[in-house]
Amino acid sequence: MAEIICTKNSGIANIRLNRPESYNSVNAALALAFIEALDDCQQDSTIRVVVITGSGKAFCAGQDLKEVTDEDVMPGFKHLLEKHYTPIITKIVGLNKPVIAAVNGVAAGAGTNIALACDIIIASDKAKFIQAFSAIGLIPDSGGTYTLPRLVGRAKAMAFAMLGDKIDAQTAQQIGMIYQCVPAENFETTITQLAERLSTMPTKGLALTKQAINASFENTFSEQLSLEKQLQIEASETADYFEGVAAFLEKRKPNFKGL
Repeated sequence: MAEIICTKNSGIANIRLNRPESYNSVNAALALAFIEALDDCQQDSTIRVVVITGSGKAFCAGQDLKEVTDEDVMPGFKHLLEKHYTPIITKIVGLNKPVIAAVNGVAAGAGTNIALACDIIIASDKAKFIQAFSAIGLIPDSGGTYTLPRLVGRAKAMAFAMLGDKIDAQTAQQIGMIYQCVPAENFETTITQLAERLSTMPTKGLALTKQAINASFENTFSEQLSLEKQLQIEASETADYFEGVAAFLEKRKPNFKGL
């Protein structure tokens, strides 16, 4: 059985973590296939939005601990972070198109932080988020110590990281950790509609927006204004900008091509 299932249709790529028997925990095969799928989505100009989700009841339970304790394998954490998690997170953040985390169930450990690296996070009301690292004496990785405090503030981030409490999807929405919590029965429809909407929008403009917002956490205000000028000039030279203006003036719906 393939650890990752990647399907493409009408400009939408769906990347499904596919180890349901282990709650989609990450082993080497899944990590490498995940990286390959992200690379493929980056290179495929027909793809305009990427959805990441999990098979079965879970989104992702984080690292497969059986793998790290198997005497025949036992990859060290230096290897796991350098070869698996850092590339996954870096590629999600760097993708030049929107990435939706469709959190269908439990997201624990690195699974939570993979979701938090995505651009728009939608969770089923049956989903839970757990910074599970402290229970085994580790620290949050996969960008968690960066993304979480920026989303929920230092006080909550510190408590969630140290205590490892379960955060239900409703609470996650209320505290700004995710974009939206939706009833489980509407979850698939909501994800499909959102992906379809994004796939018809000006992809290059969205990619530049993503670049600007990500950079804002490190830039000074002056540096951010300079970056906005640079990226706005780039956006104003796209075919979608001219189509958007023409559609506005002609009072019609724009037909964006992602160009």
